[in-house]
Amino acid sequence: MMGRQLKTGLYAALALAAGLALRLWFVTHAARIDGDTLLYGNIARNWMQHGVYSFTQAPRVPVPTLIRLPGYPLFLMACFQLFGVENYDAVMYVQCVVDLVTCLLIAALARRLFGSRAGLAALWLSTLCPFMATYTAAPLTEVLTLFCISLAFYGLERWRGAGLGYNRWLWVMGFAMAYSVLIRPEQGLLATSVVPAMLWMAWRKDGAGRPALKTILPVAAAAFCVVLPLAPWAMRNWHTFHVVQPLAPRSATDPGEMVPVGFQRWYRTWAIDFASTEEVYWNYDSASVDIGDLPARAFDSDDQYARTQAILYDYNRNENGTRAIDARFEALAEERIHDDPLRYYIALPVARLLNMIFRPRAEMLEVPLEWWKGGHPRTTLIASGLAALNFGYFALGCIGLWRWRRSGWGQHLALAGAMLGFVVLRCLLLLTLDNSEPRYTLEFFPLLIVWATVLFAATPVVPQTER
Repeated sequence: MMGRQLKTGLYAALALAAGLALRLWFVTHAARIDGDTLLYGNIARNWMQHGVYSFTQAPRVPVPTLIRLPGYPLFLMACFQLFGVENYDAVMYVQCVVDLVTCLLIAALARRLFGSRAGLAALWLSTLCPFMATYTAAPLTEVLTLFCISLAFYGLERWRGAGLGYNRWLWVMGFAMAYSVLIRPEQGLLATSVVPAMLWMAWRKDGAGRPALKTILPVAAAAFCVVLPLAPWAMRNWHTFHVVQPLAPRSATDPGEMVPVGFQRWYRTWAIDFASTEEVYWNYDSASVDIGDLPARAFDSDDQYARTQAILYDYNRNENGTRAIDARFEALAEERIHDDPLRYYIALPVARLLNMIFRPRAEMLEVPLEWWKGGHPRTTLIASGLAALNFGYFALGCIGLWRWRRSGWGQHLALAGAMLGFVVLRCLLLLTLDNSEPRYTLEFFPLLIVWATVLFAATPVVPQTER
């Protein structure tokens, strides 16, 4: 027995060492410090140095904002205090550690569900997952989001095993769900999945399907933990902007700023892939937009092409999305939606979701956005390999989930329902987005890896008692 434990420990140490090496390689060779990273860093620096949650605009004037939630700036502030202001290298190294802890949580959950061999397989699958590892090299919210998701589901299983009620795992779950919402607004879906599962466990606790107040109150306490941190944020937004905004606005604009609704509707009439997000969607109202970057499906006729070209010509003169230009985009969008509503409401949203799921996830690497064009054999090979690996993770996860269901969820029915519910709810949300970004489906990977380890279980998966 001691020899087996030593061998398992050695394999786990090797997996962590390999995972650390992979993450350090990304930090050294593929670090990305631009865009949203600088936005978050600006907010964190002003908050720390001036006590104002704001951007800095010329001439060094802090301008309050609410377009980003305070969870990630808080993390950056802690790193800046310890390692120096705007020391993003230190932030990335800290994220490497956080991501490896996430891998340990994934492995621990798989071990409790399916046995030690499955736990070890989960550790290798997570530490060597390039899609998780690559975001350690970008000071963005993804690493902390994956940590919170993994911690919440691991905490849910430990809470069930500890007999429900008030115990440390209740507060662990409460922290994970609350902090995840403070990081990204859509992470409320995590609580929306986990809290009903907790209620179901409490409902079934006495075996007769009758809820007991003492088992339901802890669930209410966990839900209250999620809402509590949002209260001061909402009060701050009311005091500063006189708006009711407990999260961050979907439009990522501050009160009083114009929301380009017409442009966004027109964009949704043709956009599918991430290349369009980067070349068109992100450029609008800040940089030029080339009509050559639009695919053929953006025009239903020569007349639409000419009108689109004229609108973009007027926009590019000042690179300013005025209300007049937005109204012209709105008229074009109305025409295209009227001509083909199924394309707008069904086909394109599904295509964008599939693109987010199955794209090679090379957006953090020096790989062309349209990697299949231009005759670059090396980058095409890299992108193709990443696409195959990404598909492999999803295939293993889906097969594992199916086998888990076939064997019977047993005592883990509520946990399985919460995990599956989180994925379904997130997919439904992604169907409503304008911009296709592969990172929006990165949150599936902790769950896919846990499900995949059903295939590595030493014995067929059966309902298990508390280990």
